[in-house]
Amino acid sequence: MPFYQSNPQLTTLAEQALADIWQEFPDLKPEQIALTWLVYDRPIPVNTGGAITADELWRYPVRGFNHRGGERIYPASIAKLFYLLAVHEWLEQGMLAASSELDRAVRDMIIDSSNDATSLVVDTLTGTTSGPELSAGPFESWKSQRNLINRYFQSLGWPELDPINVNQKTWSDGPYGRERAFVGEMRENRNMVTTDAIARLMHSIVGGAAVSGDRSSQMMQLLQRDLNLAGTMPDPGEENQVNGFLGAGLPAGSQMWSKAGWTSQVRHDAAYIELADKQPYLL
Repeated sequence: MPFYQSNPQLTTLAEQALADIWQEFPDLKPEQIALTWLVYDRPIPVNTGGAITADELWRYPVRGFNHRGGERIYPASIAKLFYLLAVHEWLEQGMLAASSELDRAVRDMIIDSSNDATSLVVDTLTGTTSGPELSAGPFESWKSQRNLINRYFQSLGWPELDPINVNQKTWSDGPYGRERAFVGEMRENRNMVTTDAIARLMHSIVGGAAVSGDRSSQMMQLLQRDLNLAGTMPDPGEENQVNGFLGAGLPAGSQMWSKAGWTSQVRHDAAYIELADKQPYLL
């Protein structure tokens, strides 16, 4: 059972929206879209500035809908959400020491979706580095270390996280050396998530239950997007994670906290959205 409750009204609205999409884009197949949609009814339990505890958040009923919400999909840069939360958990537990360079990397990983910054973050979380191929014994130790992030998320006991894999760096040109060996000949060990897993992760962040209320607030600060960028063209070679994503379609007065991901084959967005005159939602 997912952590949200199926709702007939949301089902009707979402199924109509999907039908409209397939009518407008007839070449788009049903298996090429996956989504999880949560709507927050009053009293709103998220983005409260710490007004409720984590236990209260998880007891609060949330309406939701999914289409292929449990299907494993390559997440591109949305995997960086998991690394963001893991960094704060490691810092909270004293497993990492805070530094200005780590802060810079985390900021660039989320705000600019930098793959170079993500490489440092993954190395710091796991005590691994990229490089030439390793012999069998050292490579087994290296792989065990790289799976620290997976083991942490499995330890949370959230069933939505059972199918995920988040042990790979994100790349611009692709992995080489030990990283290429680790992802597998057919890339069978590449990062994989589901929209339900992303929804639960985002729900915990916006609800103030990710690591702690203070650390959730710090994550939210990095995830907030400037919707004034909608309709403007980013500089050559840059992406603002608004144009071409969910933020571009929002009305004036909206606010959005999000992380996008894209490659030549996939386009993803995960966003918590507050509208001027409607209930907030997570998509």
